[in-house]
Amino acid sequence: MTPATASEEALATLVARSGHAFVPGAAMRPLLETHGALADWERFAQSWAHLPVDRYLADRGRYRRRRYAVYSLSPSGEIRRQPHQPHYQSRDYNPLYGGIERWFEPIEDQLDLGDSLPTVLRFAAGFFGRLAPQVARWHAEVHQFRIEAHPEAPGQPTPEGVHRDGVDYVLVLMVRRHNIDAGVTSIHAPDGTSLGSFTLADPCDAALIDDARVYHGVTPVVPLDATRPAHRDVLVVTLRRETSSAA
Repeated sequence: MTPATASEEALATLVARSGHAFVPGAAMRPLLETHGALADWERFAQSWAHLPVDRYLADRGRYRRRRYAVYSLSPSGEIRRQPHQPHYQSRDYNPLYGGIERWFEPIEDQLDLGDSLPTVLRFAAGFFGRLAPQVARWHAEVHQFRIEAHPEAPGQPTPEGVHRDGVDYVLVLMVRRHNIDAGVTSIHAPDGTSLGSFTLADPCDAALIDDARVYHGVTPVVPLDATRPAHRDVLVVTLRRETSSAA
């Protein structure tokens, strides 16, 4: 486990060695703040209350809500939002949902103008740039996820199971858990060997993942109190090398 304080250099060394790192919020928040401000974090977190239902779930469930946007990022911190586009994965990486274009509602423009989302994006580009210094720009896909849990139907953060996303790197950032139990993140070698597990529980708890080297998954979530709403809100940022200049 990462200590309560950690430098980006030390974390980059850890990810280079093991393919992943868990960073508790107490250590992650100050790292994020070296790339900007989180002054509007509460308003940022509240935006998860306005996510539409993911209509592509194979089990026809209504437990996952999401918004999506694509950005072009430079390691130095320049952020360019790209025209809205579908999310696409090949069946090699996602046999459950791969092979089709999935059109999700866009992340609200107001988040681009705030503090928190640009700060997270600058951190992701800068941090993973340490691991791939030859990359001039990153193609970043950003997902707001809310997983809702009900007594009769646990929420599935990763209905496709343990998987890779088919990118270079992944940042999973906890935004808020409300009345939720479980949701354990597990990391695996390509042969299925367990490399560790942890629970993103507090705001800014984070997983840093080298997607080319390890697989990841999250166990279903259930309500702590069956009489109250229960949900798990995370921000997922995936990065892959840009192969051509983005507009």
